[in-house]
Amino acid sequence: MEKREGEETENGTTQEKGSICGFDSLYHLFQTSLSPRLFQEVNRILLGLNCGKKLESIALPLPAKALSANHDFDLQAFSFSADKESLREPRIVRVGLIQNSVALPTTEPFLNQREAIFQKLIPMIDAAGSSGVNIICLQEAWTMPFAFCTREKRWCEFAEEIDGESTKFLQQLAQKYNMVIISPILERDVNHGETLWNTAVIIGNHGNIIGKHRKNHIPRVGDFNESTYYMEGNTGHPVFETAYGKIAVNICYGRHHPLNWLAFGLNGADIVFNPSATVGELSEPMWPIEARNAAIANSYFVGSINRVGTEVFPNPFTSGDGKPQHADFGHFYGSSHFSAPDASCTPSLARHKDGLLISDMDLNLCRQLKDKWGFRMTARYDVYADLLARYVKQDFEPQVISDPLLHKSA
Repeated sequence: MEKREGEETENGTTQEKGSICGFDSLYHLFQTSLSPRLFQEVNRILLGLNCGKKLESIALPLPAKALSANHDFDLQAFSFSADKESLREPRIVRVGLIQNSVALPTTEPFLNQREAIFQKLIPMIDAAGSSGVNIICLQEAWTMPFAFCTREKRWCEFAEEIDGESTKFLQQLAQKYNMVIISPILERDVNHGETLWNTAVIIGNHGNIIGKHRKNHIPRVGDFNESTYYMEGNTGHPVFETAYGKIAVNICYGRHHPLNWLAFGLNGADIVFNPSATVGELSEPMWPIEARNAAIANSYFVGSINRVGTEVFPNPFTSGDGKPQHADFGHFYGSSHFSAPDASCTPSLARHKDGLLISDMDLNLCRQLKDKWGFRMTARYDVYADLLARYVKQDFEPQVISDPLLHKSA
């Protein structure tokens, strides 16, 4: 259902807080407002075509639909195909993304907040499991409110070791559903002075811990005061070979750095996940562009995940940007989606409610697009490596050729 009940607007209509004029997403707004023929053309440009065709929806099992209805979360599913090959069988993997709001007010005891989020995610992971999802990724710092805007150190209590409570919780579900789970958490590194990191834990389909990746780029813009808690990661650009394909995790702010995306591609990723926490005023126009561009440029699939809702904190704060003190970060606009290397992408999940997005992907599409466009072959990595090697030195001089008449006296 596109339109949802909620608060009243100036013209007397009602809309859900965080929706787009009462619509779940831009896709649903266009679908409802345009004629079928015009919507088809807009959709072709907005979402692209996969192997020359519109993405097909996937029919999901009744238990998954029932969980969606009973627990009020958005549930969508689509399929990316690849051209049939003579020498390789299709490599189809079913992948899921989960976006969610916090479950309790931020004034509640921390243990209660975390446990409530655990309980909120169970039906969504159950829906993914009953739908045969092979790999699923949760949102950035999913076990807690995104409290890094406050600069208050009490939120550090949510930090945990790699094999902490959230990992143990998810290991059971990974085993139950034979599913790889990507769990982005606030990590406490007890072996190195209890340093904190923004980390994604990769849990294998047998419940084992495959590895971890720490966030490479830390924002220092607006209310993103994350460097009060943790600094840039030290794990490089690892790609994790799982039972279902090679995956990587580009955490949140790393999506603004093209070389970060490139490095995961050079290391052989088939799918790169981008678990995020970002708000509408700051980044929403960039959201559908960056991941899609990364998928195109690097010939892999991208899964983009953003949390949902407005999280209000007990104490007002400022961030040195001239704005008056406030108690919330802004609206986390959800809109999680998948992008493919052929420039096609799925419709987004709702902007204002919890959701599970499922996609079948034929990973053969990655090589097919490499062959088609030849981006790797024509990339001139040696030229850029030379430039970067010179740029990081203190005596670097930009290659600027000035017009000799520019500074000539009259």
